[in-house]
Amino acid sequence: MDITFPVDVRTLKISNAPKKVVYYPQVINMRNLKLQQFVNQTIVAHTQQLINLQVEEMPSQVEEMIGTYEIKNNQRKVLSLSLSNYTYHYYAAHGMTYIKSLTFDLKKGKLCELKDLFKLGSNYVDRLSTLIQKQIKQRDIQTLGDFTAIKPNQDFYIADKALVIYFQLYEITPYVFGFPMFPISVYELQDIIDEGGPLGRMAMNS
Repeated sequence: MDITFPVDVRTLKISNAPKKVVYYPQVINMRNLKLQQFVNQTIVAHTQQLINLQVEEMPSQVEEMIGTYEIKNNQRKVLSLSLSNYTYHYYAAHGMTYIKSLTFDLKKGKLCELKDLFKLGSNYVDRLSTLIQKQIKQRDIQTLGDFTAIKPNQDFYIADKALVIYFQLYEITPYVFGFPMFPISVYELQDIIDEGGPLGRMAMNS
């Protein structure tokens, strides 16, 4: 039996003021140091991108910035995490938050895009869009317009045996709805997922 263990994660922070602090994860103690470096450099780069996005979006002064993260999956050589950044600008009506999720296939040593989770040529966009449309109706989610389809590189993370597709604030719903998240069981996608990829490993019962 191929036993795999979670990777060790510690928390680091960037801080230059009491109300401006960004926490982010760093993986440690991996046997493959080159892979460890790749994962950590990717996390740092995306943490900085969120900071840059918040600073460049508004010309006014940043009053508060809080960056955090959540580990969504850390098993079967799949590390999936979400980085979030909340920033409030001087005189803004409210703060703005962005989330960026990263899913690493540690077995293949790569950062996954949504398309990487599925068999080559499978119409995953249509399948996921249909399932999300169904949830929008069932959950009575108010959208800004008619939802038609996800983007091929739509935001996502993996949480155990679920693929969670989500949208940024204002992307498909009013601000009050927050981040619309749509969990989809791997078993609803079993015929199109890449069996050797992250979702395929999540679907295995052993």
